[in-house]
Amino acid sequence: MFPWWKEVPLVGEEQRPQPTATEADYRTARRKVSTNRDRAVIELLWSCGLRRGELVRLDVEDVNLSDGLLVVRQSKTGRPRVVPLSPWARRAVRRQIAGRESGSLLEMTSNAIRLLLQRVGVPSAHAWRRGWAVEALRNGVSEASVRSAAGWSSGAMVARYTRALSGELAVSEFHQVWENR
Repeated sequence: MFPWWKEVPLVGEEQRPQPTATEADYRTARRKVSTNRDRAVIELLWSCGLRRGELVRLDVEDVNLSDGLLVVRQSKTGRPRVVPLSPWARRAVRRQIAGRESGSLLEMTSNAIRLLLQRVGVPSAHAWRRGWAVEALRNGVSEASVRSAAGWSSGAMVARYTRALSGELAVSEFHQVWENR
């Protein structure tokens, strides 16, 4: 009667892993981009975990280079948030701004970012968001800090984005405990 119901996953059923950008993707992209704008896109994706739409809506006024922060004023959830900038993202954004005091930071559309990533042969912007979360947790950033920077209201989103990493983190934590005895 309703053949589509067979395609709906059951609650608690394993979901397949989603594409996730890796450090190798980041290095590949850094090597292949040549403009200040494209470098800024890559650095912001890797170090800030921004959604593609948030990235295109950033204005020069949203960036505080002296404090190493940017404000995402227009997020998917409608709640603004503050995101720290890595030293590499800071440098790339400083070059992209180059004396401008206002206006769009990147002057790109969402589709232009999609095409840029496609051109350099790396995963989608959302895969970069997952990669950012995985790398942050892998490098010791707390779940609460990842949640805050990503704009997620619950730990469920962190778990969803980093499902594949949970086993690796557990093993690592146990090894650290045992080494410190």
